Amino acid sequence: MNPNPELKRLLKELHAKANPVNVEGMKRFGIQGGQMLGVSMPDIRKIAHGIRDHELALELWATGIHEARVMASIVDNPQQITLEQMDGWVHDFNSWDVCDQVCTNLVDVSPLANELIFKWAASEKEFIRRAAFATIAGAAVHNKKMKDDEFEPLLDLIKKYSIDERNFVKKAVNWALRNIGKRNVHLCNRAIEVAMQIDQMDSRSTHWIAKDALRELNQKLLENRIGKMRG
Repeated sequence: MNPNPELKRLLKELHAKANPVNVEGMKRFGIQGGQMLGVSMPDIRKIAHGIRDHELALELWATGIHEARVMASIVDNPQQITLEQMDGWVHDFNSWDVCDQVCTNLVDVSPLANELIFKWAASEKEFIRRAAFATIAGAAVHNKKMKDDEFEPLLDLIKKYSIDERNFVKKAVNWALRNIGKRNVHLCNRAIEVAMQIDQMDSRSTHWIAKDALRELNQKLLENRIGKMRG
């Protein structure tokens, strides 16, 4: 079977933008992977611009190339992803950036988002659990159709797993809580309530999550109040 010409073109463009200096910089930021080219996110997005192709996304992912997998999350169709596909991809996650790109470019606006969030949160694997909260963080920004009450079970999930001390998990839990709170005034108040509840739990990670989230959410609430007064 002849290789997909569009796949060949995209890989050729990615390799043309390869930068070994960037690879070293990525490693310093905790980004890892077996085949890293050092292509910047703006360049990846520029190369992938205008493409929406589920089968091509599967082929890009199968290459195992770090940047090709990021690109796969951009070109795939959220309406066409499957549970089997996402279970395979999430077990391939070995770096926080690929995890976050897949979750916030693709999963967060897919019909499978809610199911995957709860399934992934229950996993003991660090990047899989991170994927659950990265998806929540993405949905809070990108899924405009979600109603406020749909975030209540997600806030419960944030409380439940805020005790996870692992760096990539606690940062994603914090990210999810902050993004929910920034969605609107009501959810900002609810996120502040949850942060205060979390702060009462006896864990280093809960104290860090709560204090960091409260700093930003209280500022957001103040800005909203000032905006209303001016209005």
